Amino acid sequence: MTAKVLWTTGGGSGMGAAGAVAAARDGWTVVLSGRRADRLEQVAATIRAAGGTADVLPVDVADADAVRTARDTVLERHGRLDGLLLAAGLNTPRRRWDDQSLDQVRAVLDTNLTAVVTVVDAALPALRATGGVVVAVSSYAGWSFQPGAGVAYSASKTALGSVVRTLNQQEAQHGVRATHLCPGDVATDFLDQRPVVPDADARARMLQPEDVGRTVAFVLGAAPHVRIDELVLSPVAQH
Repeated sequence: MTAKVLWTTGGGSGMGAAGAVAAARDGWTVVLSGRRADRLEQVAATIRAAGGTADVLPVDVADADAVRTARDTVLERHGRLDGLLLAAGLNTPRRRWDDQSLDQVRAVLDTNLTAVVTVVDAALPALRATGGVVVAVSSYAGWSFQPGAGVAYSASKTALGSVVRTLNQQEAQHGVRATHLCPGDVATDFLDQRPVVPDADARARMLQPEDVGRTVAFVLGAAPHVRIDELVLSPVAQH
């Protein structure tokens, strides 16, 4: 059990999957979590086909008890935990004060913010033991106000910046490091949650999941004395 272990949420698609694939390519053992077991298995198969090591552990990150059970399973199977890639995310087409649903607002906040805190809280004792790294996948909207991102989404992603800063300030003594990763437009199925879904031409001008995956690998590969507090990447066409 010498390989570093990365636990990825939202690992079945998009940026979570791309980050997991890139980390596995660099030698990390990757534990893939999310709600869709079939999608997780597909990503795991891709990693294994390339010679990497992947484990599938379905979990709903909105369920705190399930998260703690999953944490125990990771440690039982792999003996250690060296990193978190927190990529589970949610938005809704109803993004304005005059049309939003409070139930949807709560769901977005629970997925994008509360679940991140829940997973970090569960994993932190293990991360302290290894001087682990946390990559919180946020958004360009978490770095710079974007009117179209929505009330709940903007609030949740902006708050992740504070989560990362407090983690860095309070856990530095244990060597724990966290990054607020803020990608601009990325061509994933997450775009299907927009009020107006971008077409193929628009997606071609965006970041691709692999661009974010390489960035995740860069953060994970930083030396233990290096902390990347915040990192923003965006396509040239981003306004």
